[in-house]
Amino acid sequence: MDITLRDNFILLWQKYFPSAELPVTFELGKRTEGVTLIQHTSGQGCMICPMTKARKGTPIVYDATSTSCPGGLIATGFQDTFPNVNYFFAKGVPGAFEGIRCKQTPEIAAEFARNIPKFPKHDKEIIVKRWDLLTETDNPDVVIFFARPEVMTGLFLLANYDRGDVEGVFSPMGSTCSTTFLYPYLEQQKENPRAVISGFDAGSRACIPLDMLIMAFPMKMFEKVVGFMDESFLCTQSWETVKKKIDRSTVLHACQ
Repeated sequence: MDITLRDNFILLWQKYFPSAELPVTFELGKRTEGVTLIQHTSGQGCMICPMTKARKGTPIVYDATSTSCPGGLIATGFQDTFPNVNYFFAKGVPGAFEGIRCKQTPEIAAEFARNIPKFPKHDKEIIVKRWDLLTETDNPDVVIFFARPEVMTGLFLLANYDRGDVEGVFSPMGSTCSTTFLYPYLEQQKENPRAVISGFDAGSRACIPLDMLIMAFPMKMFEKVVGFMDESFLCTQSWETVKKKIDRSTVLHACQ
């Protein structure tokens, strides 16, 4: 990790997004000293909830034992099959389990499942750290923002700033773990990656703060974004108005 890049972004973030929280990153690698292994408990299986620890400054790592959720395990490459996936996305199986009802029928759910890309097989772990805690030995694959509308506006515009197309950001249908880990990681492998907006999975909303969504940048894309922040719309009077709203939003939500 380029420490100059790390520190430069922190200064730019404080300049243009005052009071907004720093992003976290994820890396496909191996745990190091000082990183907390997330251990599955019977009360919580969602992989998004433990990210609160990382957002507050405690680096975490997931392995194949960190959750019992098949969707989470598949979205991070720890598992490659999902039994009864068509019924899980639909209405479930009476007397056996309740589905999450995000697809109308098992047939539609099966087609949807076939369209979900696969996380490349690996024997590594998922390491999540807040941006300011990155060191020279870290090599993040994805930068993840938990953000409210004003901050999300800036991130969206930055993601499209150096592109002539209209798809610098996309939002695929899927679990929040897949749209936070899987899709941004796959974009990182591309020559011209896109950012991903997510947080629309109803099951994960309990793990995401009020009024927040998630935007994940592939690292190679994010490095370019940092380079043009100072020349972009962020230096306009229009953004000064948005900055004031960011401060107001921070104060408002701090009281909740």
